Amino acid sequence: MDGLGGTAAAIVLIVLVIFVIIVLVRSVRIIPQARAGVVERLGKYQRTLNPGLTILIPFVDRLLPLLDLREQVVSFPPQPVITEDNLVVSIDTVVYFQVTDPRAATYEIANYIQAVEQLTTTTLRNVVGGLNLEEALTSRDQINGQLRGVLDEATGRWGIRVSRVELKAIDPPHSIQDSMEKQMRAERDRRAAILTAEGTKQSQILTAEGQRQAAILAAEGDAKAAILRADGEAQAIQKVFDAIHKGNPDQKLLAYQYLQTLPKLAEGSSNKLWIIPSEVGEALKGIGGALGGTTGESPVAGLFGGNETAKSTEPAPVAPTRSAE
Repeated sequence: MDGLGGTAAAIVLIVLVIFVIIVLVRSVRIIPQARAGVVERLGKYQRTLNPGLTILIPFVDRLLPLLDLREQVVSFPPQPVITEDNLVVSIDTVVYFQVTDPRAATYEIANYIQAVEQLTTTTLRNVVGGLNLEEALTSRDQINGQLRGVLDEATGRWGIRVSRVELKAIDPPHSIQDSMEKQMRAERDRRAAILTAEGTKQSQILTAEGQRQAAILAAEGDAKAAILRADGEAQAIQKVFDAIHKGNPDQKLLAYQYLQTLPKLAEGSSNKLWIIPSEVGEALKGIGGALGGTTGESPVAGLFGGNETAKSTEPAPVAPTRSAE
């Protein structure tokens, strides 16, 4: 009998130890950082546990699965959306959200991730449905802002804050992509042709402007050169004129200079005929007397190779014309 009593006592002691261990395990809980726990007491919400060590009442309090308080990123699969011009595009979305109220996220919505996905899909269809394809492709910021506003307002009562909504990709149908590529290629070719034409036009304008400036400068140079040449000739003539008047030449010297100039008039292939004025005879008389001979060959005859001689008192008459050949 004593042996049976000792065995029963040992079993009871073991049961008590196991019970104490179970109570301790169910009573002491450690909540990690950036997590939150909701405690129900007898099936009713009792409190929200913050990170750290906490004590629960065993078999009375129940701790629900912990909630992650960090910002979460959920990428939803592509969703077909019909635009205003009846084109079906596939849109991938990424939603950034954070649980701000663990109690509301637990009791106000059954599955908040699925709820956010469905709300994003319906809101995206409403927003993109009012835009044509070109507007949908170029208005991502506008679509993101509208989606965020609607989602944040709707999920606020669920204890969730939507911080950002991004459209990851907008894929139109392949036929539309081919048409868009052809359109963009044609637009690029048009811009290239316009730029080429503008460059040619500017080049021609600059070339014409350069030629005009060059012609103007050349004309100005020619005018200045002509003016300088005329000034030089005028000064030369003036100096010759002044020298002649200072020298006070007589009739004989002038006649002699005139005779020296006559052979130069016959130079050149174009000079076929030249004329001796009748006044030269009087000048030759003075030259003949100056040379000191009353008889002798006439200066004109000697000049033109003739055989006539002039008397000391009466010089031979000068022919009015003679060929230089």
